[in-house]
Amino acid sequence: MRAISSMATRHVLADLVAAAADAGLPEVEVESVGGVDAARRVAEGEPFDLVFLADGALGRLADAGHVDAATLTPLVVSEVAVAVPAPGVDAAVAPDGPAFPDAAAMRETLLAAPRIGYSTGPSGTALVAMIERWGLADELGGRLVQARPGIPVAASLAAGDVDLGCQQLSELAGQPGIRILGTLPDDCAITTVFAGAVATAATDPDGARAVLALLASDAVDAIKVRHSFAVPARA
Repeated sequence: MRAISSMATRHVLADLVAAAADAGLPEVEVESVGGVDAARRVAEGEPFDLVFLADGALGRLADAGHVDAATLTPLVVSEVAVAVPAPGVDAAVAPDGPAFPDAAAMRETLLAAPRIGYSTGPSGTALVAMIERWGLADELGGRLVQARPGIPVAASLAAGDVDLGCQQLSELAGQPGIRILGTLPDDCAITTVFAGAVATAATDPDGARAVLALLASDAVDAIKVRHSFAVPARA
C-alpha cells in the first residue's frame, strides 16, 4: 500500500505504520516530501492509498475530489517552537513549556535576530502572517530566510545559516547542532493539525480505512507523544 506525506510527520508515521503492520493490517510504504509537492502529486492523479498532510491542505484535496472527504481524520497536533544554533549538541531536547512568557517577548526576540529561519509548510505561512499582523513585515522581511522545500529549519540552524528558527517542535526535537528554547507563548501559539485520508485513487480503500482507524486510535497515542506531537481531542 502506498502513502504520501509531508516531511513534518515522516518520523512519527514510520512508527505508526509499523505499529499497524504489527497489528496485522496491510503494510504501508510512506513517501515523505515537501507538503506542497505532496499535494500537487495527489492532485495530478498519482495513485496513493493514503495521504497525510496538514488538515487545510487535505481539506482542499477533499473539496477537489482527490481524497475521500468522509475519511479525513485528525491524527496529530504539532506546536511551533523556537530554536537557536548550538554547535556540539548531539540531539536537541524538547523542553516542556513556552520559550518566552508572552507575545511581546517573542516580538522582541524576532526584532533582535539577524536571520530568522522558517519553513515552507503551514507553520511558516502562519509565522509570516503573524509578523504581518504585528506590523513587522517591512522591518523583518529582509531577515526572513525560508528553508528549501523538504529541508528542515534545524539544518539551517545547525549550518549557521540562520540565528533563530521557528518550526514544528516535532521537526526540531532530536536534531543535532541546535537548542530548542520552547514552544511559542500561549498568546501567539501556532498549531498545525496533521490528518490522514483515503485517496480516491486507492487500490485498497478498505485496507486503507482500517490502517487509518488504527492510526487515529488511542492504541498508538504513546508513539505520537514520543515524537513530540499532541493527540487531537476525540469526540
